[in-house]
Amino acid sequence: MAISIITKEDLQQFKIELLEAIREILQTKTTEQKLWLRTSEVKKLLNISSGTLQNLRINGTLSYMKIGGILYYNYKDIEKLLTDSK
Repeated sequence: MAISIITKEDLQQFKIELLEAIREILQTKTTEQKLWLRTSEVKKLLNISSGTLQNLRINGTLSYMKIGGILYYNYKDIEKLLTDSK
């Protein structure tokens, strides 16, 4: 069994590599899912019609925000809706 000596420089290099790997993971996670979704994206995600989505808005099941005539839905609200319905 061979003995390896770890130097301060080895630890510094490990730290740099580890931080780079963590940054890459965090960047891919944030780009994987947008926080705000448009109507078409929500319909596709939930596999529902425009009328069903409108009913979810009207009865307050799914909150939304209207900016410049475009409706946006928070992804976390959609996740909550899905977990509550199970």
